[in-house]
Amino acid sequence: MNPPFIWRRKALKFAALALCAAPFAAAAQTPPAPIRLALIESMSGPFANTGEAVFRNLLWAVERVNARGGIKLPGVPGGARPLQLDRYDSKGQNEEALSALRAAMDDGARIVLQGNSSATAAALVDAIEKNNERDPSRRVIFLNYAAVDPVLTNERCSFWHFRFDAHADMRVAALMDVVKDDATLKRAYLIGQDYSFGQAVLRETKRQLGVQRPDVEIVGDELHPMGRVKDFAPYAGKIIASGAQAVFTGNWGNDLTLLVKAAREGGFNGTFYTFYGNALGAPAAIGDAGIGRVIAVADWLPNVQTAQSEAFYRAFRARFPKPADDYVHMRMQLLVESLAQSIERAGSVDAVAVARALEQADVSLYGQRGRMRAADHQFQQQLVVGVMDKQGKPGVQFDVEGSGYGFRVIKTIAPERAELPTTCKMKRI
Repeated sequence: MNPPFIWRRKALKFAALALCAAPFAAAAQTPPAPIRLALIESMSGPFANTGEAVFRNLLWAVERVNARGGIKLPGVPGGARPLQLDRYDSKGQNEEALSALRAAMDDGARIVLQGNSSATAAALVDAIEKNNERDPSRRVIFLNYAAVDPVLTNERCSFWHFRFDAHADMRVAALMDVVKDDATLKRAYLIGQDYSFGQAVLRETKRQLGVQRPDVEIVGDELHPMGRVKDFAPYAGKIIASGAQAVFTGNWGNDLTLLVKAAREGGFNGTFYTFYGNALGAPAAIGDAGIGRVIAVADWLPNVQTAQSEAFYRAFRARFPKPADDYVHMRMQLLVESLAQSIERAGSVDAVAVARALEQADVSLYGQRGRMRAADHQFQQQLVVGVMDKQGKPGVQFDVEGSGYGFRVIKTIAPERAELPTTCKMKRI
């Protein structure tokens, strides 16, 4: 046979083999598809700062998982899939949140995260329940980091919903651990946002005051429109006129900042017992008047006195060094760690398998541990209560948002003491 002909045949053969191999090489180099997480939150409007704070926390947690290789799953090229956090603006409206849910599902997300508004959380739970029953191929899991209306893990509990924050009754009980020891308190004013969560906080505060401190007179009890009050001076005036020594509020975002600022400017010298008085502008707004007088309950505070806690906080501040970005939530880190653990245990991203694994989540990070209670999908973890003081004072190594004020831990409530019974009767899958 003609040698040139032989070489031409070999060349064609090698070219054909190369063409056949090319798709396989390309496939081998294609990175595995990410597991999409849809954050549905207020990214505009009066509560945009709270949405941005959430995004930073969740982004940091996602980055940490991806930095160690992602979510390990069988049969995945490279052995793992990364997490991808996508944000959807609810604009603080339930209808917008439901529209965002549909958009997220169309984009391929099967894990939804939301928290800043219990009313929105309830709407999402209902929509997800209906979707998951109607279309099993597009089932969605809902991870809640801040919507703390107790009904969400009691009478309205859902197999698809998991709450990683202590609910309102648990937080009130933690505050009462401080109140019961304050013999000087005789008159209290209750004020909150007029929606399900705000109503729940005031209702439970009244109940627990009646049990723990029946000697305390409630001299004010009112709700105000959520996110629409620009001037809280009239409310501050009523608080001062009532002779109240303490204000109890579940307000958050601008509704808290403007309230405490108005009270300070009006001359209120009493104590604020809050759920969220430890950040988002509140310490700077109230200034020196808050020293020893603004009390906040949380799952964690920067001045928890352990080396691991300090390392955790310093790592966050290194990632987000601007003072305005200084609002870190341990529970959001535990949420993402629980999700990563559960997907790996399930060996799949199937919603039912992941939900069942999430029921058994038990995670630790920087010395903080939390576990999911399967009965109602309420995360159980320690709570801490802190009081505002100047940075540099004993127990106040770190300030908040560059304000010069931080929170000294005055009470630590162990998980077994923070835990409360549930009335949940869950329909399981």
